[in-house]
Amino acid sequence: MPTSDRIALFIDGANLYSAARALNVDLDFRKLSDHFGRQGRLIRAYYYTAIVEGEEFSPVRPLVDWLDYNGFTVMTKPVRRFTDAQGNTRTKGNMDVEIAVDMLELAPHLDHVVLFSGDGDFRRLVQSVQAKGVRVTVVSTTKSQPPQISDELRRQADAFIDLSDIMGDFSKPKPPISRER
Repeated sequence: MPTSDRIALFIDGANLYSAARALNVDLDFRKLSDHFGRQGRLIRAYYYTAIVEGEEFSPVRPLVDWLDYNGFTVMTKPVRRFTDAQGNTRTKGNMDVEIAVDMLELAPHLDHVVLFSGDGDFRRLVQSVQAKGVRVTVVSTTKSQPPQISDELRRQADAFIDLSDIMGDFSKPKPPISRER
């Protein structure tokens, strides 16, 4: 039964991708949005991801474009390349600060936040949003090896939904693997 709760989705793209891949599913974001929209009044659905600039084809670009055209608020930033102390080239594209700022800014207008991430760094953010009277549900998975959710984040949330328990509601079949040689 739908409620009048004002809901917002905050999707850590890299983290959700990792959880879905660990469970061997592809997500249907329209069904995902509809699923949580039936739980109340969906105010906003954010999707956060870092993008590698200068690549001719980015595998995340078609998804980002689709989400943008289909009602999601897409937040991106360029991946930064750096050299570590051992001389190895690394990339960094963390969206934690952007998620935290947007969630804290929107919290006064919400009753319920759904965070798609298992990153333990969000424990304090969840605690702060709860202090503003907002319920927080975290979606990730414990049913992968290793689990994709930190224990601290799972314990802090008002509710935890294991992605594997609800993926039938918004997953799409993976294309068959070609066996041709």
